[in-house]
This record gives sequence, structure tokens and C-alpha cells, in this order.
Amino acid sequence: MASFDKFPDDSCFSEERRTFKSENMNTKFIALLITVVASFLTPFMGSATNIALPSIGKEFEVDAITLGWIATSYLLAAGMFSVPFGRLADVRGRKKVFVIGLLVYSIGSFLSAIAPSTELLIGSRIVQGIGGAMIFATSVAILTSVFPPNERGKAIGVNTGAVYTGLSLGPFLGGYLTQNFGWRSVFFINVPLGILVFTLALLKLREEWAEARGERFDFKGSAIYSLMLLLTIYSLTELAVPFLIAGLILLFAFIAYESRVEQPVLEIRLFRNNLTFSLSNLAALLNYSATFAVGFILSLYLQYVKGFDPQNTGMILISQPVIMAIFATFAGWLSDRIEPRIVASAGMAVTALSLFIFSNIDASTSISLIVANLMLLGFGLALFSSPNTNAIMSSVERKFFGVASATVATMRLTGQVLSMALVMLVFSILMGRVEITPEYYPMLIESARLSFMLFTVLCIVGIFASLGRGRIR
Repeated sequence: MASFDKFPDDSCFSEERRTFKSENMNTKFIALLITVVASFLTPFMGSATNIALPSIGKEFEVDAITLGWIATSYLLAAGMFSVPFGRLADVRGRKKVFVIGLLVYSIGSFLSAIAPSTELLIGSRIVQGIGGAMIFATSVAILTSVFPPNERGKAIGVNTGAVYTGLSLGPFLGGYLTQNFGWRSVFFINVPLGILVFTLALLKLREEWAEARGERFDFKGSAIYSLMLLLTIYSLTELAVPFLIAGLILLFAFIAYESRVEQPVLEIRLFRNNLTFSLSNLAALLNYSATFAVGFILSLYLQYVKGFDPQNTGMILISQPVIMAIFATFAGWLSDRIEPRIVASAGMAVTALSLFIFSNIDASTSISLIVANLMLLGFGLALFSSPNTNAIMSSVERKFFGVASATVATMRLTGQVLSMALVMLVFSILMGRVEITPEYYPMLIESARLSFMLFTVLCIVGIFASLGRGRIR
């Protein structure tokens, strides 16, 4: 008679389930930790650099538009390469692209720190931007690959919180470092941090997450896309109409080419057939176009018009990202329970109100009002960003996670570049290429007021784009 003692009991299966669950939790934690630290680095660099710009301007004796290019060159390079690297990550592996990106970013930081001229500094910032593109294109995609839909909003919220923490510490540490050790220290500090995250990612991330492995990489489409973005942004910042026309021609050529390619670098059908995806990306583009240059404008205003040193300027500007960091995780959690479009649209409305208040800034505006309004802006951005990203990533299937993540990054970066381009355009019209001296302070204030008013209009349009995206559940 057969003995049932030889058959495994439930405890064996329970043990296997516990082991699997433990390994899965460990993978989630490691992926979250590494992507969070990487997501901290890049915005930290951006916000710290804004504080250092006046000091860089004094050393190299350059005008406000050239200072704008020191910030814009990084964003432009990151925007040009985010979508191609996102597609490459889907095909070849997200870990591989992520790790290489951290190394390139660290090298770019070192080259920026030792740059002997404005031209070489801008070139080094481009190297940084290429590394940043590889990080932007993969970090959210890795999180989306690891976390299930019911936990995704919270994970993205934590990641967004890290971005805002980087933005928070950037003005404070950037101001402290610039005042006490010079502007080059802002770039030097990124080198050991970048190498640390590179080592952790190389050793601890076990999977590649390449759901599109074996598919063809679209080199021709990538080249058209990058050149189109370069020409368009350059034309806007330098008022070069021929470059704008060439950029628009390449835009239509890119759409036509990608629509008929079997395995495109950017799945145009995602925009044509997925209303949530297209309108969420449009909302992100408008939001970042309306808000990124706020730090740049206020850094110039506080240091030139108000006479604050870099450290105190950083202490004032920190009020916005601190609020963003506090509420980003809550907003992500909320978007797992309430339709993301409701939360994100409310955030866009709060942001528009804050920008409108800033459009009335003048030489006598109190610091307490600036700090309070920065906190209001931070709250609006926190409500918008995590839910909007959650809506984008939840609207596509797994094999498009890399492209979707890269599209999110590209909307953010393109929006940031457009924000800077708009400010530089206003500065070019009202001030021209002049070094900022006391006789030009009234023009600086007028440039700030006009920029904030234009930003307000962009945000109001963004509210309608956010509301129109429909339900994702």
C-alpha cells in the first residue's frame, strides 16, 4: 500500500513561495534604492548649477544668454538622446544602458569641474547630458518593470521624491559650495557620488529587463529625431528662423518615417491611438516648459537685484523643492487610488496660480512672499508630477516601458529646454547680449515679469490637456 508520507506537504510549497517572495522583495528594494540615488544626482546638478551661474559669469565675464547656454546645453543633449537610449534599452537591456550612463555622467562632471573656458564648460555639460539621457531613459522603466501596477504609483512617487530632494539640496549645497569652495566644487562633488551609484548598479542589479530583445534599433530615425530637436531648440534660443524651418521639416519627416518603419525608435502609434499617453505627455511638456526656468530667473534676481550671496540664495530657493519632496510620495500614493488626471490637473492649477503671483515681482517684493509662493509652486508640482508619470507608464504595455520612460524624460527635458529658450528669448528682446550690471537691473525685472506671465499661460493650457486625457482605470 502506497504511503502518503512520501508526497510533499504544503510546507514545501509554502517555503518556495516564501523564498520567491523574499527574492522579489529584495529585487524591488535594490532597484528602488539604486534608481532613487541616480534620480537624485541629475536634478541636484541642475539646481546647484543655477546657483553657481552668476559666479561662473563673473569668472568668464559672459552675458546672461551665454549663462543660459551653460544650463541649456546639458538639457538639450539629454533631450536629444533620451528617446534613442530608451529604445536601445528596450532592445539591449535597461541595466546596461543605465550603468553606462552613470559612468558617462561622472566623466562629464569631472570635465566640467576642470573646464578652463566657457566653450569647454558647455562641451563638458553636453557629455554630462548624454550620460543623463541614459539615466533618465531607464530609471523609471526599471521601476515599472519591477513593481506591479498596484504598487507602481507609490514607487514612482518615491523616485519623484528623490528627484525633488536633489532639487532641494541643490540650491543649499550649491550655494554653500560656490561661496566657500568656488563654483567648480559643484561639479566635483558629483564625481564620487556618480561612481558610487555606478558600482552599486553594476554589482547589485541582476536583470537586464529587455522585453524588446532581438528587435532592430532604428539608427536613421534616431539621427533624424536628435537633429530635429537640436535645430528647433537652437532656433528658439538664438532667434534663427532658417533653423526653425529646418527643424519643423525634420519633425514632419520624422513622423512620416517612423509611421512606416516596422520597429521605430519612437512608436508614433502610441500618440495616435492612446489618448491618455499623448495628452499626459503634452501636459508634462507644458508643465516643465512653464516651471523649469523659475530657479534660473530667481537666482539672477536674488543675487543681482536683491544682493544675496550664493548661500543665502540657495536657502531661499530650497523652499520650493522641499515641499515637492514632502508631497511627491503622497501624490503618487494618491494616484493609485484616485484617477491620476484629477490629482495632476489640480496640481497644474495650483502651479498656474503661483506663476501668476510671480508675474508681479519687482525690486521691492518681500522675501517672505517669494518663499511662500515658492512653497505654493512646490505643492502644485508635487501634485502634478507623480500622478502624471503614473498615468503615462500605466497606459502602455510592458514592451514599451523603456520608450515610455524615455518619452517622459524627453517631455521633461524638452520642456526644460523650452523654458530656458523662452527666457533667453525674452532676455534677448528686452536686454540684449549685455553683462548684467546695475543699470540693467530694471530690464532684468521686466524680463522676469514677462517670462512668468508667459509661463502662466502655458500652465493654463496644460490644465485642459491634463483634464482631457480620460480615465486609466
